[in-house]
Amino acid sequence: MMLDLRVLGPVQLSVGDEPVAVGGPKPRALLAALAVNRRRAVASATLADMVWNEAPPDSYAASLQVFVSNIRKALRNSGVDSAAVLRTESAGYRLEIADDACDLGRFEAARDAGNRAAGAGDHASASRFFTTALREWNGRALSDLAGLAFADSFATAMEEERLLAVSARFDAEIACGRATAVIGELVALTNEHPLREPLWGQLITALYLSERHADALDACRRVRSVLAEELGIDPGPALVELERRVLRQEPLSTVEFKTAERMAAAMTDTVTEVPRSVRSGQLRLPDGRLVLVAHGGFKIGRMTDNDLILDDPKASRYHAQIKLGRAGLLIEDLDSANGVYVNDEPIDSALLADGDAIRIGTTVLAFQAAR
Repeated sequence: MMLDLRVLGPVQLSVGDEPVAVGGPKPRALLAALAVNRRRAVASATLADMVWNEAPPDSYAASLQVFVSNIRKALRNSGVDSAAVLRTESAGYRLEIADDACDLGRFEAARDAGNRAAGAGDHASASRFFTTALREWNGRALSDLAGLAFADSFATAMEEERLLAVSARFDAEIACGRATAVIGELVALTNEHPLREPLWGQLITALYLSERHADALDACRRVRSVLAEELGIDPGPALVELERRVLRQEPLSTVEFKTAERMAAAMTDTVTEVPRSVRSGQLRLPDGRLVLVAHGGFKIGRMTDNDLILDDPKASRYHAQIKLGRAGLLIEDLDSANGVYVNDEPIDSALLADGDAIRIGTTVLAFQAAR
């Protein structure tokens, strides 16, 4: 019998298209936590923090056993070898399901195939793969578990992954000569996410390629206004270059915007690579806490396996990392959605100096060099 577990929307379990009742919010939270970590053992203590929102009762181990027993019974009644699917490990539990038995796994597989096709220049296939990936969504991830810290963090991170897939599909559609077809979606998304410059770049490109030159220039003016009002900054070099090409009515495709992004990154690298001797230091958080920066690679983002976890909806899952290079401590942008700013300047990578202000999303971190 084909098992299907869905977490990109409300938590749903079915076998052979028939729904399987797993219980109330806590059993569903347990199932969701295991699905997110499928094929990996999760300690009971970790599961308890997730299910009871960081405040588990003393009897959490017995309660988890009851939840697991009930889920296994429901699976058995549906003809599934429940012991093989929901396994007991020495310190916890593991959900042993294939990627194609979970909407999250199917989304990631199709998205990755789309990225490979796009990288190979096969834009028609890329568009099909991204469309297939996005069909797996049925609302905000874990929508029925809203309010649980792990669910909210996962939902925010996955929403960013969804938007990146949507944006990649736009690129593929525009490259296939179907720019007009995506303008409506791009207008809606730039209204919903006005600070995401790549979406504005795609909208401007799509309007221009659809012979709507005046609308493309109006979009250029609007993004300038939004960035100035919300962040007090000008558009990045990629958007500036795109606006220049539109003003001059030069030939344009998505390639120009991607090339401009790469050029901007290269220019930033050149400007910021000024030798300094900082070899270690710490970050001061907005609440005053100090976090020592590890030399081996210090990652910052929303996911729980980062070295510094930020509860910031505008931070990416894996937003930035700090590592020790030959010239000193270097901070790098890990292809984040909203960029990394050092002293209010957008960077791709930069060497850190004492007193630098690092902005990730809406969070400002103060770097203090070791003395």
